[in-house]
Amino acid sequence: MKILFAIDAFQSHKNGTSISAQRYAETLRKMGHEVRVITNAEPPYPDYIYALKELKTPFKPILDANGFQYSVPNKAIINQALDWCDIVHVYTPFFLGCKIKKMAMARGKALTAAFHIQAENISSAFHLGKVEWINRMLYRFHYKTMYKGVQHIHCPSQMMADELKHYGFDNQLHVISNGISNDFVYYRPADEGQYPDKFVITMVGRLSPEKRQDLVIKAVKMSKYEKNIQLLFAGAGPSECCYRRLGKDLTNPPIFGYYSREELIELLHKTHLYVHASDMESEAISCIEAFATGLVPIISNSMLSATKQFALDDRSLFEVGNAEDLKNHIEYWIEHPEERKEMEKKYAEQADNYRLTQVVQDFEAMLKEAMV
Repeated sequence: MKILFAIDAFQSHKNGTSISAQRYAETLRKMGHEVRVITNAEPPYPDYIYALKELKTPFKPILDANGFQYSVPNKAIINQALDWCDIVHVYTPFFLGCKIKKMAMARGKALTAAFHIQAENISSAFHLGKVEWINRMLYRFHYKTMYKGVQHIHCPSQMMADELKHYGFDNQLHVISNGISNDFVYYRPADEGQYPDKFVITMVGRLSPEKRQDLVIKAVKMSKYEKNIQLLFAGAGPSECCYRRLGKDLTNPPIFGYYSREELIELLHKTHLYVHASDMESEAISCIEAFATGLVPIISNSMLSATKQFALDDRSLFEVGNAEDLKNHIEYWIEHPEERKEMEKKYAEQADNYRLTQVVQDFEAMLKEAMV
């Protein structure tokens, strides 16, 4: 198939949707398909990209902080891309996605779409993530402008599919994980690495209010093991300065950084425990990558987070927004190293269900169904 991805910020390495699109494109090419991308890009860019200009808005500082940009939906370039492809898959439901959907349907092109960006992710950027009527309005707006009339929608988790049904989406929903690469494999080194005598806790994800890195810092502050814990936060985002201030009085202040895939794997191998405290999450590939390396996770049981599906038992679930409960879970795993070692392999085995080579076959099947 000649597959066209439509996504506003394909080349970004700071948000999960872009990273997922990159990995899906790479895997589909290995399966023998041609994949091109229409996206906002600056030269030099690969020959498989149809380059659009960035659409500047008053929200640009917020978008930049979250690794995202809008694209100007240029009709001539869209038509050129549509001339080439057999099917269009729209990743982001904004100006580009809505325009290419309209033009593709007018030309009778096969069309699918994804729902990766929760309404709560958008409203949280303005500190309104828990205002239900605003989120309901955003879901309905995206349905009317982007998803209405699109038969096949890719959802990265069952929770996300259930949310869409709750808000009245009547499309055929395909629950398919975003998937992890085969680079993330079970490995627990014997030595203590660069943090000897420290119990290392890592969280990976955008540094933004809804991800709740603040909760992890507060939990460690409360812990009787505070002096022995080293927090590592892998990611970038608008809340970094706030989190640095919050953690500066810890015995071992948190370490913040943005890491390549190779560096991230090395970082996870130096870690003892993984925490995913986010209030809202459509899947959280970073959590799967972490337990694929053998890290036991502690995950928020938030109703708006699909990540809780990965917990194998209650020892890996804490009450949403409750720093005291998170602290208790952290201390439990510190005090029970043999149990942690036993669960490491079980979590690593679970990760095999989410390998890219497997999930992209399901995605391929969805595309073929849409082309019938």
